[in-house]
Amino acid sequence: MALARVVTFEGVGADRMAELKQRIEDGEPPEGMPPSELMILHDPGAERSLAIVIVDNEGDYQKAHDILESMPGPDTPGSRSSVTKYDVAVRTNA
Repeated sequence: MALARVVTFEGVGADRMAELKQRIEDGEPPEGMPPSELMILHDPGAERSLAIVIVDNEGDYQKAHDILESMPGPDTPGSRSSVTKYDVAVRTNA
């Protein structure tokens, strides 16, 4: 079963989100990162974002979690306020 690592960030302004988007689009995933799907949601008015990383299994989840937890502060969108693990119950493209 696929798993999602969902992280909430506070203090994420529009400029920071634009910078992060460009870095992600121009760069490579962190070294050792298992195959994953990334979605970042942003509420510019509240300066809050939600990063969702979906992986295929528990082993990949743990690898991704360890890599993302060790990222330096400047590589993250803002101040991390929560990290939650979810089972992906439904996944579809309309």
